[in-house]
Amino acid sequence: MRTERNLTRLDRVFARLDREPERPAHIDVPKMSRHRVVLFAATLAFYLAIVWAVAITSWLVRFDWQVMFFRPYQQWPEIHAFLDYYVVLGQRGPTAVMVASWLGWRSWRQHTLRPLLTLGASLLLLNITVGAAKLGMGRLGPHYAITIGSNEMGLGGDIFPSGHTANAVVTWGILAYLASTPRARRWLSALSAVTSLGVGLTTVYLGTHWLSDVLLGWAAGLLILLALPWCEPLIARSEAGIFSLRDLWRSRRGRTAAAPAPTGAPVPSPVGAPVMSPRPTVDSEVPARETVASRPPRAPVHLAPGPHTARSERTPVTPAGSRRPPHPDRPARAATAASARPLTGS
Repeated sequence: MRTERNLTRLDRVFARLDREPERPAHIDVPKMSRHRVVLFAATLAFYLAIVWAVAITSWLVRFDWQVMFFRPYQQWPEIHAFLDYYVVLGQRGPTAVMVASWLGWRSWRQHTLRPLLTLGASLLLLNITVGAAKLGMGRLGPHYAITIGSNEMGLGGDIFPSGHTANAVVTWGILAYLASTPRARRWLSALSAVTSLGVGLTTVYLGTHWLSDVLLGWAAGLLILLALPWCEPLIARSEAGIFSLRDLWRSRRGRTAAAPAPTGAPVPSPVGAPVMSPRPTVDSEVPARETVASRPPRAPVHLAPGPHTARSERTPVTPAGSRRPPHPDRPARAATAASARPLTGS
């Protein structure tokens, strides 16, 4: 009997990823070139300069207070409703869902898990670095500022750097990082830069961040994008590990499906039909002999099974059909037959 295993949705997804080629030949994995190292070092220097300027309460902090007192949301109230929706492009949850949907389709089409794993690595770095900086510097936002002209650091806040700005840089910049052609990379880089710039200025307009928060958020997001080539070997090993676990899981499922199913109860044969016993094999001959030898003795063949009674105790049975009563003048049938038969034959 042939049994076929029904494929689950996960099996179909891995079957799609198994098709060759696993990655299109024209897509190159970015490497940490000299140009990228120089940009990373310059961005890191800019990051540290912003932190130092805020920590010493320099002219940048005074400019933050001037922008806060200007209150842009009161100067241009007509665009307030639009910017309330536009700032969602920097929120981590909605943007991660949108970008993950697109990269999931890319993974399906290119038969590789690298786009999704790269997005996961970038978001992990974003949460660790930006979250640690927020909690470590503890700066209060414009709406909760206490002392005019101070940097408001170390007071338990969590707005420095701007999470919306850094998230917009990383989430939309990952599309340019994973672009398959140089032209698409240029267009997506420009689009992500404009989007992240707009998100940062929107937070300043709404009064939720200082301008220095936005500058540090841009630098934090750009550092993560520039450092992603260092994570490519780990991403490749993670993809290989996922596929090896998939193969192990498939082999275990295959062994489970190949195991013989237990036989059911024997189907009773119709009444009167001869019972066919299976032909004994070599392995079953010895146990069969031991079983026969251990059985109790059977009754003789000429006796019917069951308890037997004496002939005198049996109930008389009347034969079916009509029977003439015995006649006194009629001789016995056995005697008549014996007299009619010759004693000797010739």
